[in-house]
Amino acid sequence: MKRTDAVRRVVIEGVHPEIDCGRFPVKRVIGEEVVVEADVLTDGHDVLGCSLLWRKEGGRKWAEVPMAPTENDRWRGRFLVEDLGRYRYTIRAWIDRFATWRRDLVKKAEAGLDVTVELLVGADLAEAAVRRASGPDRTELRMLAKRLREGPSDAAAGATDPALASLMAIYGERRFPTTYHRELQLVVDPERAGFGSWYELFPRSTSVRPGIHGTFDDVIERLPYVAGMGFDVLYLPPIHPIGRTHRKGPNNVERGNPKDAGSPWAIGGEEGGHTTIHPELGTVEDFRRLLTAARELGMDVALDLAYQCSPDHPWVREHPEWFRHRPDGSIQYAENPPKKYQDIYPLDFEIEDWQALWTELKRVCEFWIEQGIRIFRVDNPHTKPFAFWEWMIGDLKAAHPELIFLSEAFTRPKVMYRLAKLGFTQSYTYFAWRTTKWELTDYLLELTRTDVAEFFRPSLWPNTPDILTEQLQAGGRAAFEQRLILAATLGANYGVYGPAFELMENRPLADGSEEYRESEKYQIHRWSWNDPNSLSELIGRLNRIRRDNPALHSNRTLRFHEIDNDALIAYTKASEDGTNVILVVVNLDTQHVQSGWVRLPLDDLGVSRRQPLQMHDLITDSRYQWQGEHNFVRLDPQMVPGHVLRMRQRSRSEVDFEYFL
Repeated sequence: MKRTDAVRRVVIEGVHPEIDCGRFPVKRVIGEEVVVEADVLTDGHDVLGCSLLWRKEGGRKWAEVPMAPTENDRWRGRFLVEDLGRYRYTIRAWIDRFATWRRDLVKKAEAGLDVTVELLVGADLAEAAVRRASGPDRTELRMLAKRLREGPSDAAAGATDPALASLMAIYGERRFPTTYHRELQLVVDPERAGFGSWYELFPRSTSVRPGIHGTFDDVIERLPYVAGMGFDVLYLPPIHPIGRTHRKGPNNVERGNPKDAGSPWAIGGEEGGHTTIHPELGTVEDFRRLLTAARELGMDVALDLAYQCSPDHPWVREHPEWFRHRPDGSIQYAENPPKKYQDIYPLDFEIEDWQALWTELKRVCEFWIEQGIRIFRVDNPHTKPFAFWEWMIGDLKAAHPELIFLSEAFTRPKVMYRLAKLGFTQSYTYFAWRTTKWELTDYLLELTRTDVAEFFRPSLWPNTPDILTEQLQAGGRAAFEQRLILAATLGANYGVYGPAFELMENRPLADGSEEYRESEKYQIHRWSWNDPNSLSELIGRLNRIRRDNPALHSNRTLRFHEIDNDALIAYTKASEDGTNVILVVVNLDTQHVQSGWVRLPLDDLGVSRRQPLQMHDLITDSRYQWQGEHNFVRLDPQMVPGHVLRMRQRSRSEVDFEYFL
């Protein structure tokens, strides 16, 4: 053992956040603080100094911020991230000889002991620091050291001089410091990665003319409708040519005909493949106009990234080795027994020349990035190698740190988490199937109050083109309203598949199926965009509430509260500074009126128990008063299945709750 190792007395352990021993980065968005904690301890009774070090990836110079002790040898520090990209952070700690000297000298002085020698020791420490300082700091340190050597009448005052402490924190001796043995990783994403609402729309179903395939110009005409509901991201399923071989017919009929619309996920035809646009939608120039029009309305466009091919895809002819072949020489089509997808060929990632395949798939992304796409929704990423995603996403984000990748992996939890660790920015969840109070509570606590929250950003979707849950099929309007309120308030990120959602499409293909009847996946659908019964007004109101209340911009402060009825769920979220607090109460029973008593932890919220709480319903403009910790709620699902309450503390003794529905 080297002497330097033998004399390092400080131990650093229990660092948080740290994902899989530093193998993967934690995630933040621009403007967020990174709070780091660790157990920092030493033998004996010396005082410790501890710093949090951080730098941008590739930078040589570390920024340093002090860490402070909390309790039981736990230390905490924080820094703000203001730029996109990758960072590194670690911890350094040392025996702080000056702080130890100052503490002991004050004790001796207060006990009336002679501290003459101790003052000389302090002077030596300060004079040693003079040699490490420069400019005015050096001059002031020399003066303070001289003062200690001369022995002031008030020794404790000299030792605790704030100017001396400040300078010694910078220039004091740090012999044999301990640096944590890992440089931990951090990825900083754009704000939209942490907070946003998505709207999924099939472009081919946007024409107002019956029997006519929709175009990008038709989508542009629909943009004010989507923006009017307050959505941030317009997500488009695949916009590429659709193969004709084994083209599926309406309701997934196996033997369709070439005139059927087919599935957009059967990518590729004689017109081209993944870097080509379906000719009936328009041109690349038309697509760019769509992106520009969306941005002018404050929205981004997300593009579906589905790495699979129709039998007519150019890759099938040009690179047959990229596909798995059966003994009879035919290419293996996709299957999920008993389902068969004869119109789709999966790629074979186990081929000899895998580098060529990987490079081409990355080129697909680069092409759409060149057109202006910055958000990708990735279809079934769990069916492709982990190593591929880590390489491709890492490489693309190194050049374009603003990219966002949403993982559509409805698979086993650990697989979903692994994909998030490897680089996916956001992830679909099991929210659609969590319907009871205990299911929602347990699942959301797992996603927001454990280490999962450091790398997994949940996106809550009550429906998708593949998911029409039993609750939505049977629960009527109340079910759609209930799931909307939950998704929009439980999750900082959420989305809906529309117009199916706001028009409350609930017809399944068959009993026990979650597939839609007359699904847009296989045919053009005609929607009643101006239906007076649409939920578009409620969606717009909730999205405005989300934007206006910082408490709903994050998941980190989600907290569930006691309510004496299992058919009701209550929870709060708060802004980081605590000035904006949202309380949500939802009736989980879509058929019956439910009531109960909510317990609000007023002391934790800093609210006076003596002051009445004004409740303002912004839909009905009704006003109520709450008093104390326990208050009564009654929710009729046929009227309104949930309340979203804003708490505004105007002073120490006055709080105003405002109701939103």
